[in-house]
Order: sequence, then structure tokens, then C-alpha cells
Amino acid sequence: MSKKSELLKKIRESEAELDTLEQKRIRSMSQFIVALINHETPEEEDVEYFKTFSGLIDLERENLRMLNDELENLHRRKR
Repeated sequence: MSKKSELLKKIRESEAELDTLEQKRIRSMSQFIVALINHETPEEEDVEYFKTFSGLIDLERENLRMLNDELENLHRRKR
């Protein structure tokens, strides 16, 4: 498999993982909204889920940036 094809595949996988993580974070965020509406303190477990998913999203976004940069550098070298 060519380097470009490999990078494009990794980018698609990273984007899919990012979508999945964001969906999971949205679900945990909904618990915050419910607590806010009910004037309650969110459960500590919900807070931890939110923090965990936010951290994983940040890592995956950085990975996606690196993959896109690598693809862009590959395009520049071919010119």
C-alpha cells in the first residue's frame, strides 16, 4: 500500500474514532444538563466520564492534525 493510501486510511479511522468519542462525551454532557436543570450537583462518575472523553478527544484531534500534516508534507515533496 502506498504511503498516501495508508495515511488516508489512518485519517478516516481517526475521524471515525473522533466522532465516536464525541458522541460518548455528548451523552455524559447530557447528565450535566439534567443536573443543572434540576439544580443538583452532577455525579462524580459523570464528571470523570466527561473529563476522560474530553482528554481522549484532545489526543485524537492531535493525532488527526499530525496525520494531516504528514499527508500535506507528502504532497509538497511530490511537487
